[in-house]
Amino acid sequence: MGSYKGEEQHHHHHHRNESNCVLVHGPIIVGAGPSGLATSACLKQQSVPSLILEKSDCIASLWQHRTYDRLKLHLPKQFCELPLLGFPHNFPKYPTKHQFISYMETYASHFSIKPRFNQAVIKAEFDHVLGFWRVKTQDFEYISRWLIVATGENAEPVIPDIPGIDRFKGRVVHTSLYKSGSVFKNQRVLVIGCGNSGMEVCLDLCRFNVIPHMVVRNTVHVLPREMFGFSTFGIAMALVKWFPLKLVDKLLLLLANFTLGNTDQIGLRRPKTGPIELKNVTGKTPVLDVGALSQIKSGKIKVVEGVKEVTINGAKFVDGQEKEIDSIILATGYKSNVPTWLKGCEFFTKDGMPKSPFPNGWKAEKGLYTVGFTRRGLLGTASDAVNIAKDIGEQWRTIKECNDSNFNYLPQRNVVQNKVKK
Repeated sequence: MGSYKGEEQHHHHHHRNESNCVLVHGPIIVGAGPSGLATSACLKQQSVPSLILEKSDCIASLWQHRTYDRLKLHLPKQFCELPLLGFPHNFPKYPTKHQFISYMETYASHFSIKPRFNQAVIKAEFDHVLGFWRVKTQDFEYISRWLIVATGENAEPVIPDIPGIDRFKGRVVHTSLYKSGSVFKNQRVLVIGCGNSGMEVCLDLCRFNVIPHMVVRNTVHVLPREMFGFSTFGIAMALVKWFPLKLVDKLLLLLANFTLGNTDQIGLRRPKTGPIELKNVTGKTPVLDVGALSQIKSGKIKVVEGVKEVTINGAKFVDGQEKEIDSIILATGYKSNVPTWLKGCEFFTKDGMPKSPFPNGWKAEKGLYTVGFTRRGLLGTASDAVNIAKDIGEQWRTIKECNDSNFNYLPQRNVVQNKVKK
């Protein structure tokens, strides 16, 4: 009886190993955010099939699960469209979070993009013997000639190491888990970070009788979201086509000082490098003001210097001040997670960003591509997606002309083609 059970187990185990290997004829795309969806749609236009693996249970999971309620696009919608399908005409100039999610869902539906959800990539590695990529999730091993990394710059929250934060008795939350200021009503809240998220969270907190203390550790460019009724970003994009970058930066700062005043006087020191040049070189985005600045000027949002250490009931600051605090919100941004799962690859830095700067960061070697790592938002994503699809499309047609013969030399004994329930 025991022997029979052992044989049965051995047979089951052997069968499971075979069926867990999947040959994907088109590219494997890791990530079903805007980057993955855009690339899949562009590939479809080139008649190339693809398979998206997504660790979450939905598309655009960062937008659906990790954004605050009042979030709107910071740029006008024409700068945030994905290739081949624009926003609905009735959407406002700056769509809300929920409108953007509905656009993503319409986009996926329009192009019949059906990602495989709950497939977290544990490891992806190039097999030099086969000349193919092996991509392992908790359930399957997928094999393809092409691998497209679409997990983006904002895959994981950045949690800074602040002395004493472990002993703080109040609530500590990253903005990825922040929804609304209602849970912080009447509290003294320390917001660590002064980027777009930090500013907007402070503004949101003001609606609930909160006194936000915003930590400004470094220099920061604050620009008005609009100048004279036009998008600041749109003005900058138009000017850069005609004038040198440094001149455009000088003009933007002149206009910003005219409309916002000198931000140095309220504790927001500007970097020496201009806003567009700084964005291009470091990826640090200027803050587009949607109302926080006036609250800082009125004293409703307090600007404080860097935190020296967190205490049981509050924080000590580098300038010697000490304040009692009820809660801490970490507006410390996100980072790439590529180094945790992509192995044996020289193309990425230790921070998980392509070593080649924009516009050449989309293509590596051995059939590896990256989309959404341009530090240029959805405009950069769209550019990457179009380039990748054209490049793979040409290879695809060459292979098709060879009657698919190149697909058939894999050891079929270990590969069950697409034998996965959709």
